[in-house]
Amino acid sequence: MNKVENSFLNKNQFGEDFLWGVSTAAFQIEGAHDADGKGSSIWDVFTSQKGKIKNDHHAITACDFYNSYQTDIDLIRELNIPNFRFSISWPRIMPTGVHPVNQAGIDYYNKIIDSLLESGIEPWITLYHWDLPHALEIKGGWTNRESVTWFSDYAAVCAHYFGDRVKNWMVINEPSVFTGAGYFLGIHAPGKKGISNYLKAMHHVTLATAKGAKVLRNAIPDANIGTTFSCTHIEPATQNAKDIEAAKRVDTLLNRTFIEPILGLGYPQKDLPVLKKLNNYILEDDLNNLDFHFDFIGLQCYTREVVKSSLLIPYIGAELVSADKRNVISTEMGWEVYPPALYHVLKKFNEYKGIKKIIITENGAAFADTVTNGKIFDIKRTHYIQDHLEQILKAKEEGLNVEGYFVWSLTDNFEWAEGYNARFGLIHVDFNTQKRTIKNSGLWFKDFLS
Repeated sequence: MNKVENSFLNKNQFGEDFLWGVSTAAFQIEGAHDADGKGSSIWDVFTSQKGKIKNDHHAITACDFYNSYQTDIDLIRELNIPNFRFSISWPRIMPTGVHPVNQAGIDYYNKIIDSLLESGIEPWITLYHWDLPHALEIKGGWTNRESVTWFSDYAAVCAHYFGDRVKNWMVINEPSVFTGAGYFLGIHAPGKKGISNYLKAMHHVTLATAKGAKVLRNAIPDANIGTTFSCTHIEPATQNAKDIEAAKRVDTLLNRTFIEPILGLGYPQKDLPVLKKLNNYILEDDLNNLDFHFDFIGLQCYTREVVKSSLLIPYIGAELVSADKRNVISTEMGWEVYPPALYHVLKKFNEYKGIKKIIITENGAAFADTVTNGKIFDIKRTHYIQDHLEQILKAKEEGLNVEGYFVWSLTDNFEWAEGYNARFGLIHVDFNTQKRTIKNSGLWFKDFLS
């Protein structure tokens, strides 16, 4: 039996109110890097530096969504996808990161919002998906406590111009990833390293998440406000006590550090002692100001990680055992294909009492797609989506809180440090011609949503 053609999954199994969508991010799709008054972002600067991105790829054009948004919105409608998640480019709205506002940027996003609504597609805006204005990075970026004010002012601008039509908002995307990769490891923009940079950025981003949400709530009282977290199912490599403790520390770092403060639980310093260094940057009212009652939490899960103890790794005393070393099936990103990870993550986050609603706001896979006679038979991606939906269904049938699923991503795009080498899209993009071709995974999703 061909699982792709004979999947037992049915959209109705998930319930009438279950949300179905697709996700994107401005820097990864828009291109038009300096068009119509847009300022430089940290990723514009980072990608211009030789050796930072695989094959020295850049996003000057990307998917040219800036000019071809209507084509892509038409494709979303053709695929029967009712919800579209996209992010606002902060430097397109505010080129220097602060006032004045760039009217051309406002006009651009208004056109997208209006086109989506006219097409019967609900817009879901992410305020921050990693493209900090470079002018603010010169002032320290997220390591500068002023970033909380910069961000809340930006959130107010977006609420003012778009809040009359957009009801669904996500404040900040995957804070653990962009602070860890960008301010500790230096492998993402802005390329900073060190524990001090990381901890300052971590705390200021967490403060900004709560402050941005409060700005949205005040400006748009009936808004549906959430924020998103990268999360990964963590398992110890062995049942050795040291590996179990190492896995617990990694789980704390990747899955708990950013969500627990906004749930009013504070930072999990007991289980990850290095977080006690945060006390150097926490002011008197900070912990009280971190708490916000989000309408939903977006979880973004792709894989599991297996962890072993390692005294050589500072701060966490642990290292990941790669999928390659474990000889398991993996994607082009080197991530293990392990659908039960999504179920385990849902079970874990359901233990938090302060979460009203959980939505899977990203899940998908990068595989090496081949165009054959104008078609892309990406059976691995289709299987990946089906298998993860089965895990969501299992969770729902057990009564766990999960009320939506957004595929990453609509189109192939600029995949950060991987450049254009990792294709996640339901739609193939020829980056030389910008031609779009719906993959078989997209056609399957279309039929599933019909």
